[in-house]
Amino acid sequence: MTGNTQEGADARQPLPFTERTPLIAGNWKMNLDHLQAIALVQKLAWGLSDVRHDFSAAEVAVFPPFTDLRSVQTLLAADKLSLTLGAQDVSPHEAGAYTGDISAAMLAKLDVSYVLVGHSERRQGHGESDETVGLKARAAHASGMVPMICVGETAADLEEHGAAAIPVAQLTTALAHLPEDAEFVVAYEPVWAIGSGQAATPEQAEDVARALREHLRDLRGDDRAARTRILYGGSVASQNIAGFMRQPNVDGALVGGASLKVDEFTRIIQFQKHVTAG
Repeated sequence: MTGNTQEGADARQPLPFTERTPLIAGNWKMNLDHLQAIALVQKLAWGLSDVRHDFSAAEVAVFPPFTDLRSVQTLLAADKLSLTLGAQDVSPHEAGAYTGDISAAMLAKLDVSYVLVGHSERRQGHGESDETVGLKARAAHASGMVPMICVGETAADLEEHGAAAIPVAQLTTALAHLPEDAEFVVAYEPVWAIGSGQAATPEQAEDVARALREHLRDLRGDDRAARTRILYGGSVASQNIAGFMRQPNVDGALVGGASLKVDEFTRIIQFQKHVTAG
């Protein structure tokens, strides 16, 4: 899962071995009020405690709606829970007359660690361009948070351009706005798989993840390429997570609807019990 052997046709030298802590992230989307959010986090924490989950072996992050962030932050701090807090979006602007937007500085004050930028639902439903995604990533980084840059292709993109071409182009534009030393996470989410119940195959996810990592070598060098976590997102479930996590370039999952079901999300987080060497 954390191996770095590359099998690209360009016969490059393998990346230096770097241990990448797996990350399982739950994107709640526009679901749950602040009271429901508290209840879900409590149940999730209890469930992970019951199975003695090792957070150093697999990081767990939750991405509630903006209205839930303060409540979840207070709960995490008061109960000293090991869950990491993320936000679903951020404004590219620092402050000003941007009604409805939330600035990176506001999120940072709530102990937010990760910020989703470029989720397919923002790109498609709100017309966000690759340029806007890059500016949002820069805003998150400037306030001390780690942008989780979402990339992915539609079914039409896949047919016209083939696998990886669109995700690689999206990542290239986003990284043009980030400093060389910036930390970030990449989430590959094939749009054709999201919410469809039909996930990409582990091999498809690995092909794109490998292409993204190889491209990172060109953009940011071997060290950054080896250290950057690449997640898969799109109809992730407890029945298929082990297959994805066996892939050498897939370092975790961005989970949507299944993250709202505590028992199912807990099973996904416990993927290491199902991943074997075979």
